[in-house]
Amino acid sequence: MARTDHKLELRRRRHARVRRRVHGSAGRPRLAVFRSNKHISAQLIDDDTGCTLAAASSVEGELRGTSGGNIDAASNVGALVASRAKDAGITTVVFDRGGFAYHGRVAALADAARAEGLEF
Repeated sequence: MARTDHKLELRRRRHARVRRRVHGSAGRPRLAVFRSNKHISAQLIDDDTGCTLAAASSVEGELRGTSGGNIDAASNVGALVASRAKDAGITTVVFDRGGFAYHGRVAALADAARAEGLEF
């Protein structure tokens, strides 16, 4: 098994461990974060119906001009997903870090979402 395959498997195990406890509903959706080397994205998911209620990504047109793989981009994505959540009438969420460490870009996204008014 290659090293990258092993690291991916470990992240998937961590994510499965988190997902056993974290469940999103229509009243309190799950804020799921995915981080790649170049970009970061976040979705608000209602796990009861399996629907995405709001989403934001560093790939989108509004955020496309800057680098998507740094803390500034993560902060922009967090603020954007929080404003879209407000537009959808969502104020509280549960945070799903996706098996990633709560550090760096993941923490920056969460802090920006909190600063925009999301509670978790």
